[in-house]
Amino acid sequence: MATTLRKVGLWILLFLLMILTACEEEVSPKNEKKEPENEGVADSGDKLKIGFSMDTLEEERWPRDRDFFKEAVESLGADVMIREARGDDSLQIVHAETLISAGVDVLVIVPHNAEAVATIVNKAHNAGIKVISYDRLVKNSSVDLYISFDNELVGELQAKAITKLVPKGKYVYIGGANTDNNAHLLKQGVFNVLQPLIDKGDIQIVYDQWSENWTPENAYANMRAALKTNNNEIDAVIAGNDGTASGVIKALEAQGLAKKIPVAGQDAELAAAQQIVQGTQAVTIYKPIKTLAYEAAKAAIKMAEGETVKTNRKMNNGKLEIPSLLLTPIAVDKNNIDDTIIADGFHQHDQVYEKPAE
Repeated sequence: MATTLRKVGLWILLFLLMILTACEEEVSPKNEKKEPENEGVADSGDKLKIGFSMDTLEEERWPRDRDFFKEAVESLGADVMIREARGDDSLQIVHAETLISAGVDVLVIVPHNAEAVATIVNKAHNAGIKVISYDRLVKNSSVDLYISFDNELVGELQAKAITKLVPKGKYVYIGGANTDNNAHLLKQGVFNVLQPLIDKGDIQIVYDQWSENWTPENAYANMRAALKTNNNEIDAVIAGNDGTASGVIKALEAQGLAKKIPVAGQDAELAAAQQIVQGTQAVTIYKPIKTLAYEAAKAAIKMAEGETVKTNRKMNNGKLEIPSLLLTPIAVDKNNIDDTIIADGFHQHDQVYEKPAE
């Protein structure tokens, strides 16, 4: 009997040891997962992580921004996490939250809606993460840095080029997205130049409308309405960007007015460069995107390391005067296209001078 009880006791002891061993195996992985929480901060040898929240990749320029920014960040020894919201405010906020949760050291935002994404800035700051507003300024927020081209100057260059060609006449303004602060800055720049001529009576604005989401289709509809309202009696058009300019040109072509009415755009898209060579677009504004992306990457790394970024302006976003780094754009027409966007390798000569399909 005693022998039997000893055997039972031994089995019970072995069973209890197995349970304790199993519990230890379950706990260990959980403890291991807690260790990398401060990755990129605790160990100075770890790479910094930069988050890049983008509005869209649909327009020609934005894949360039993405690729140049990634190239720049990685060349500086850091990692980059990129998310594209496809023009959806809610999705952009979700993406930004994901990047914040992933522990990025700095968050860079190209906002779809300048007002709606202010909440992202607050959430990033609550997590101790600084925020850079890239190309488009986030409104009514305490964003840490704004880096872009001088968008008001872009508009001024557009207007100066067109008024040189058409010093008097009936003008149409086809703007970009009303929700984008850049669209307002561009328009301000345009009217800095036009308003004195309007006051003199030399220029008359016969149509002025925003193009939702910057789409060529909406710009086309606006231009058709402008032509109909004015019985095709229009002398010049200034468009918010090259995409909207393409929509304008399509509407002019339908009325046999392409090449007869000068059109201004901005962004130096390939289609715009081709249209300049063909004579359907008078001017675009070239903004060297590689320079913008590299400056933004350098600024992000400096901010992640606690260094000060040198700025040259302050821009009011409705809440604060935001430290800003504004780069200089370049007006491009048929006279200097070879010496600017082609010489820089932004577009290839053969592409720009490609003959249109019959």
